[in-house]
Amino acid sequence: MAVKMTDRVSWVGKIDWELRRFHGDEYSTHRGSSYNSYLIRDEKTVLIDTVWEPFAEEFVENLKKEIDLNEIDYIVANHAEIDHSGALPLLLKEIPHVPVYCSSNGAKILKAHFHEDWNFVEVKTGDELEIGENNKLIFIEARMLHWPDSMFTYMTGESILFSNDAFGQHYASELLYNDLVDQGELYQEAIKYYANILTPFSSLVANKIKEVLGFNLPVDMIATSHGIIWRDNPGQIIEKYLEWAGAYQENQITIVYDTMWNATRKMAEAIAEGIKSVDKDVNIKLFNAANSDKNDVITELFKSKAMLFGSSTVNKSIMHATGGLLDMIKGIGFKNKKGAAFGSYGWSGESVGILEERLKDAKIEIVQEGIKELWNPDEDAINRCIEFGKEFVGKL
Repeated sequence: MAVKMTDRVSWVGKIDWELRRFHGDEYSTHRGSSYNSYLIRDEKTVLIDTVWEPFAEEFVENLKKEIDLNEIDYIVANHAEIDHSGALPLLLKEIPHVPVYCSSNGAKILKAHFHEDWNFVEVKTGDELEIGENNKLIFIEARMLHWPDSMFTYMTGESILFSNDAFGQHYASELLYNDLVDQGELYQEAIKYYANILTPFSSLVANKIKEVLGFNLPVDMIATSHGIIWRDNPGQIIEKYLEWAGAYQENQITIVYDTMWNATRKMAEAIAEGIKSVDKDVNIKLFNAANSDKNDVITELFKSKAMLFGSSTVNKSIMHATGGLLDMIKGIGFKNKKGAAFGSYGWSGESVGILEERLKDAKIEIVQEGIKELWNPDEDAINRCIEFGKEFVGKL
């Protein structure tokens, strides 16, 4: 069902209440998501983005209820990823000659995805498309936010920035707009989205936002590709992105561990006790890597000024859940964060050294030598861990 946003612009997307995993199994979507597509009806009719392929048939049928498909003059593909382009093959079977406006990389990727040679019109930053007496579309390339083909489309007159994946969230809501939804949920999904998807491109995010702001274009609405539309003070999410892009941290320390028989868990809790005894204001969060959602953990690490990783030694190595998170951290590329390692062992005890090396590989500054304890920590071992926590927080 279409939702009218302005006299000329309607939301014609799909809300996916059941979605719980995205990008394969790489991203958790506890609150579902949406695939936002927009229909502009002026002197020219424009469709901006589509939906994910499983909903293609439903999308096209609903679009037919809203408009004769032959009235569509242009399609804009801001991003070729299939959660936005998935309905293009079915739609373009109905209207095969309609031009598809996209970046040059967008054309390459769409051809590689669908193996179709549609009527592509390649655009670059500053290119314009007249769609009415008072309205035109201005295209702005946004490479690596978060794919090489990504771009924004700005609609003059209505002052709407169609931002695709930038400024979005995986968040299902019939309420559609930021001022109508739960603000705590919205903020949590927005920072999780940034932490897990856009952090690797933070320098590009900051530069692109500054470039767009330099155009001095009024922005009354930011129409994202996932989640809600920012209409109430849309600048607030731009300000947040600039803040998050700047080696973001809060007064938080996150402790991540995996444990076989709870020895490493006891160490983690003792280290946390030591930290808290020295700094009562710091927010401490503990996560068992094996039973915690990896994307939620990444979000908390993104917010942290420091992190500690712990693991039992298994087969002269670390447990796989901690290893997986450290791989993610290395790829994401956190900036300006400090860390240390700890762990329990039975006979060989390699885990702490491996954790330190993996943290260094992820560009986390190691502020003190790690601690390891043999078998199940006794009272003396627990006290050593408490002291370790005190020393750690004192070095931040």
